[in-house]
Amino acid sequence: MTLRLIPYLVMDGNAKEAIQFYEKALDAKILFYQTFGEMPENPEFPLPEEAKDRVSHAMVRVGESDLMFSDTFPGQPHQSGSQVTICISTNDKEKSKRIYEALKQGGQVNMPLQETFFSPAYGIVTDKFGVTFQINTEGKQQ
Repeated sequence: MTLRLIPYLVMDGNAKEAIQFYEKALDAKILFYQTFGEMPENPEFPLPEEAKDRVSHAMVRVGESDLMFSDTFPGQPHQSGSQVTICISTNDKEKSKRIYEALKQGGQVNMPLQETFFSPAYGIVTDKFGVTFQINTEGKQQ
């Protein structure tokens, strides 16, 4: 079983620019990059044109560490200073469930732990201290 904590930067439409900046400033290497427009389509929720070029998920490597990025969806609230979350990544679905259940005690569920197209179990929770965690279970191809 693996378990990693990865800083996750949530940007307001400028994630691509930030990634390019960190590529130069920190000699970062892009490991994964996908826009909302490149994600599988969901006919129940058509994608607005202004969302298509925004980053849905990206990962860069800086030295031996990873840094993740995404943009907010157009119209979602975004406040500078709250754009950093921590992604807890494991390859064990049961471990993800235990972590998610523990962190949500006294906190707030932002996205229930569920299967997604990129993860067998993914959810977002803000704990009772106001720290937002993304729980990601590795195992599906992105």
